[in-house]
Amino acid sequence: MKLKAVTLDGGSAKTVELRDDIFGIAEIRDDILQRCVTWQLAKRRAGTHKIQVRNEVSRTGKKMYKQKGTGGARHGSRRAAQFVGGAKAHGPVVRSHAFSLPKQVRALALRHALSAKAKSGQLMVLEAASLEAPKTAALKGSFAKLGLTNALIIAGSQVEANFGLAARNIPNIDVLPNAGLNVYDVLRRDTLVLTRDAVDAIQARFPAEEAA
Repeated sequence: MKLKAVTLDGGSAKTVELRDDIFGIAEIRDDILQRCVTWQLAKRRAGTHKIQVRNEVSRTGKKMYKQKGTGGARHGSRRAAQFVGGAKAHGPVVRSHAFSLPKQVRALALRHALSAKAKSGQLMVLEAASLEAPKTAALKGSFAKLGLTNALIIAGSQVEANFGLAARNIPNIDVLPNAGLNVYDVLRRDTLVLTRDAVDAIQARFPAEEAA
């Protein structure tokens, strides 16, 4: 498929050829996208939630009363979970929430996410993401010409310094290098903007024989 590239000032540039096996998948697999998003969100969880277990509760360990003859249940410590102020039973502890997802599934999910944006008309190719000066107001004006209010911009192998500085204070605009392209960020923003260099890098990332 072909897509006409644009410049930051709203002008037209040369047409970009997009491979159908990456940007033109007809049947989008929502289940694959869901698996990848769940994997990403689980991997980024801190997992620092924790409760106090028996040996961490600051209460006496002295036996409360004699073992037999009281008519009540037998207890040996105020740290037990059934007492107010005692430890919690089977509560959360520090752990990793990450789980594994096959590399082939992750690659497939990214291609389906790119195709979903292209299919819905929410894909834009930008000739270059660079500015002469880091002026946020000027960049907001350029985005207004292009109709970008909620977008992910993949700016090339590296984010140009002036462009990154100008864009970082604009709400709902994310700017990432090629290495930062991921399914979750593609789906969470309305528009996906790829520079010409980013398109070349993506198509080089998926050789034709592997992408089929």
